[in-house]
Amino acid sequence: MTQQAPPKIEFPCQYSIRVMGDKSPTFSDEVVAIIQRHAPELKPETATRKDSSKGRFMSVKVMIIATGEPQLTAIHNDLKAHPAVKMVL
Repeated sequence: MTQQAPPKIEFPCQYSIRVMGDKSPTFSDEVVAIIQRHAPELKPETATRKDSSKGRFMSVKVMIIATGEPQLTAIHNDLKAHPAVKMVL
């Protein structure tokens, strides 16, 4: 049995990022600001926000033009360093 290599992403491409964390009035703005450091073309008004069923958590979803693995790694690392972020997908 041979193992297949994981599919490679061809850059630049549209790339979806979803961030889940503790709900607060500033959470989505903070997430967008972190991502904009690495993807300045991101428009804050394009981010979609959704509260959890019990209202304790919030998810923020954005679409960026990804330029490469280093950019995606930097975004992920910066988001994970935020104290309110619980998960980055």
